[in-house]
Amino acid sequence: MPEKTHPRRGSLAHAPKKHASDEKPRIRSWPDKGEVSLLGFPGYKAGMTHIFMVDDHPGRRTEGQEINVPVTILEVPPIRVCGIRVYGEDYEGEKALTEVWAEEFSEDLSRRIKLPEDYGQEEAFDNAEKFMDKGKVEDVVVLFNTQPRLSSVPKKKPKVMELRLGGDSIEEKWDYSKDILGEEVKFSEVFDEGNYSDVFAITKGKGFEGPVQRWGVKIQPRKVQQARRHTGVLGPWNPNRIMSSVPTSGQEGYHQRMEYNKRILKVDENGEKVTPDGGFLRFGEVQNEYVMIKGSVPGSTKRLVFMRKPIREKKELPTTPPDITYIDTSSQQGGN
Repeated sequence: MPEKTHPRRGSLAHAPKKHASDEKPRIRSWPDKGEVSLLGFPGYKAGMTHIFMVDDHPGRRTEGQEINVPVTILEVPPIRVCGIRVYGEDYEGEKALTEVWAEEFSEDLSRRIKLPEDYGQEEAFDNAEKFMDKGKVEDVVVLFNTQPRLSSVPKKKPKVMELRLGGDSIEEKWDYSKDILGEEVKFSEVFDEGNYSDVFAITKGKGFEGPVQRWGVKIQPRKVQQARRHTGVLGPWNPNRIMSSVPTSGQEGYHQRMEYNKRILKVDENGEKVTPDGGFLRFGEVQNEYVMIKGSVPGSTKRLVFMRKPIREKKELPTTPPDITYIDTSSQQGGN
């Protein structure tokens, strides 16, 4: 009688499924852009709704027709550039050489970090320019802080993140970073309608779960003497350890995930155009500039979502603003 076989249940693509260390996503790679500009922007997930738009994707059967599209609304209050960081390189790799901080900060930044007192900004600029003159600078990035107080998120303590700049010239990056130091930057200054972005976020947390929930292990038949929702065999006697490929219990959810090429359908400052009657569930009303993204986005409501300029741009995709004919703003509160 032939042996029964089946494909492995559960993908190891994202293993190990570990609890994220912070709600703030970590971006490990950045695209190479010719123009000097910011390469990303953070926002807060408000919720989902649906719209009607004219399909402008070339080659589709519904091209030119009105289609129903699910969308995610992100509230994107302006960020404030609070510092400049200069990177060099030695035998150990890339390392920070020096930093230049702004003279004025957001009112809540002291909740996150200890702000410098009697700070000499001119001396910091002179020190950084010495590294520039010696040719030791390999990259220039900016430090920014979020401003959650301006949004509907019930939070005051900001996040401080590093943001890379596009461009090939170190001098142009340095001049651009000096111009925006201490200034507020809006989402519309970084992305345009019709553009694409890569989305980073921490997924919904589901706590400690068993192997059936985590890996799709088959539930044992009713006549087994031990537990039914478990892995039948954890491994052989030799090697005498549990391999990492064996489906086991552990953390489910609250993992960092990223999605490529999410289309930005609409950017506007009037949040009333997309806020449902009674507000978004578990979020409320959109009070600031918002962005409408096609499809779903990882993470729960109020979760910090970071949008990066696309690193794998696809060709023959529409890049102009779409024609949106209807935005659903009906109540999400339930009832008759």
